[in-house]
Amino acid sequence: MKVRFQTIFSIILLLFCGWVQDTSAQSSVNKPNVLFIAVDDLNTNLSSYGHSVVKTPNLDRLAKIGVQFDRAYAQFPLCSPSRTSLLTGLSPDITQVYDLQTFFRNILPDVVTLPELFKANNYHAIRIGKIFHYGVPAEIGTNGMDDSLSWSARINPTGRDKTEEYKVVSLRPGNSLGSTLSYLSAEGSDEEQTDGKIATEAIKYLNQKRDKPFFLAVGFFRPHTPFVAPRKYFDMYPLDRITLTEVPENDLADIPSAALNIKIPNWGLSEYNLKEAISAYYASISFMDAQFGRILDGLKENKLDKNTIIVFWSDHGYNLGQHGQWMKQSLFENAVRVPLIISVPGGLTGRISKRTVGLIDIYPTLSELCNLPANNKLSGISLVPLLKKPDMVWIRPAFSQVTRGSIRGYSVRTDQWRYTEWDGGKAGVELYNELNDPGEITNLAKTPENKKVVSELSALIKKKSAEDTMLTHKYINLK
Repeated sequence: MKVRFQTIFSIILLLFCGWVQDTSAQSSVNKPNVLFIAVDDLNTNLSSYGHSVVKTPNLDRLAKIGVQFDRAYAQFPLCSPSRTSLLTGLSPDITQVYDLQTFFRNILPDVVTLPELFKANNYHAIRIGKIFHYGVPAEIGTNGMDDSLSWSARINPTGRDKTEEYKVVSLRPGNSLGSTLSYLSAEGSDEEQTDGKIATEAIKYLNQKRDKPFFLAVGFFRPHTPFVAPRKYFDMYPLDRITLTEVPENDLADIPSAALNIKIPNWGLSEYNLKEAISAYYASISFMDAQFGRILDGLKENKLDKNTIIVFWSDHGYNLGQHGQWMKQSLFENAVRVPLIISVPGGLTGRISKRTVGLIDIYPTLSELCNLPANNKLSGISLVPLLKKPDMVWIRPAFSQVTRGSIRGYSVRTDQWRYTEWDGGKAGVELYNELNDPGEITNLAKTPENKKVVSELSALIKKKSAEDTMLTHKYINLK
């Protein structure tokens, strides 16, 4: 009788343990997945943002199933500082990453990155392509300045754009291909390019069976220079359809010298060369969009779209001749404004939020959406309220910064204004009314009628600096 009781008890125990394991696994599977799409050097010249020339049908698709943030801003208009800030949830003055060489773990060795947070909470965190900083094109196919602690797995595809660099046309010969205007109208298929291979690897991952939720980070290299895309994308943008940015006479007269990263407007290039560059940039955008579309299709084909949060972002914006400036590293609107679209299963669809937000808000947003216990010492705040009510009252401004040697520039963006100080104002100040002057043509910083506005916005920058200092001390004390 005793043996029989022990047998029955053992069976019940096994059944109970099996039930616990099964429900635990089910609970894990039911957690929302995250598809985290990063793009390099992409501004808001996109059809979903109202651009009349650039074709991005797959980003249009995403905007229709999510919330598009029309006033989202990078914390720093340079790859590594921006990505480090987003992925740690900390302002650049806390990470102390201001260039392309400093590795954030040397400053904050114990900080928990966004993917690391997911990995620590039973997610499979996989990186395909560029998420942390890479030198482009030199480090394509390597780990670059990646953070190994953040990932469960890492994949570094490389394609024809890397092996055929010798074919790239440079509009400023003698300069690095990654830091000047250069392009290639490539032979071959999408899938032969690095970004095409990145999409293929992402689809392979989506096709796999899995026993835990995923944080799939996909980092596209285009449209970073050199602008490389198959020829069919260049055919979409013939030079006779490309218009250059109109720059008024004496445009630079009221702009501080520190604000200009390029001292000779347009580097002195001809109108023909500038149109070549813009056409190539647009071609790279449409090529990237097509690869993103392949991943969206893979998500749906594997029936993962109903349980996957999608976040699409660019590390910073991109100047295309505004004030004679090109590329990044300035605090004008085009360089710091970025596309940001978030789709949440069961959430709002096809909505636009015009509230000012920052890339730094992505970390706390995903933490809340996935109910993960994030460190409460973050610089940003959750955007979940805006995902529920995109037009709600929202008075939080967005901050951006950049360095010019020993000079630092700090900029604050509100619904109406952009205000920028260089070296605390000693190297110049700028004030633009973004509602009346979206091209930032007239600097109003020294007009008597805007003295109060300047004072109030300057106070916001000082308050933000003080908050960063306090938060930095907390991190130092945590060591």
